Amino acid sequence: MMRRYRLNRVGVPSLVAAMVLLAGGVASPANAQVVQVTRADARHLVGFNLGYFIVNGEDSRVDDDVLLANLNDLAFRIEDFNNWTFGGEWLFGVSNYLETGVGVGYYQRTVTSVYRDFVNDNGSEIAQDLKLKIVPISATIRFLPLGRGAAVEPYIGGGIGIFNWRYTESGEFVDFSDGSIFREQYKADGTSVGPVVVAGLRIPVGDAFTAGFEYKWQKAEGDTNPAESDLIASKIDLGGNTFGFTMHFRF
Repeated sequence: MMRRYRLNRVGVPSLVAAMVLLAGGVASPANAQVVQVTRADARHLVGFNLGYFIVNGEDSRVDDDVLLANLNDLAFRIEDFNNWTFGGEWLFGVSNYLETGVGVGYYQRTVTSVYRDFVNDNGSEIAQDLKLKIVPISATIRFLPLGRGAAVEPYIGGGIGIFNWRYTESGEFVDFSDGSIFREQYKADGTSVGPVVVAGLRIPVGDAFTAGFEYKWQKAEGDTNPAESDLIASKIDLGGNTFGFTMHFRF
């Protein structure tokens, strides 16, 4: 009886102490591994944008623009080329107030036109499809006056754009030398370079996502090379303004 009593007096406290030490040893490494990362610590953003591209109007297009030249004979409006655009981008936080980024977009629009003063012998319209496609690739640097991780993140910046483009006219055309009507397709394509300016506002949604709005201005022109393309003017204006919605995942 005395021997069992001594074991209980010594063994139980020792067992409890050992369990406490073991629990403390397991808990300490686990607690050391828990690191809270805020949205200000995330330097990378990957996202997409959906916007509406408004091409330069009649009064602001480049000289000898093919669309302006076509207005002399064809019935359409420059603003008919306004259309939706979409793209994606990757941004990197250089510092708390500066970001760099690269992005790519896609725009395409087909506009149907007819001759103003000519019709077919049966009275039907002499119609053409005018099609413009632009794939811009841009590199920008942005300034965030309130810093990354603020309740709202306004930014402004600029950079350079590389614009891959293609313009075609297909359908019926009038030969003014003899008044005959024929079917043909004229096309020109190329790659142009020009400045890009961006401004926008991002609103953090938790630590992982942002949603916002962005304005983008671009300026560029393409050479249609009339000697090869047979288009009636030597330039195509690729400039305009985009108003869009953005969404990003940050990590």
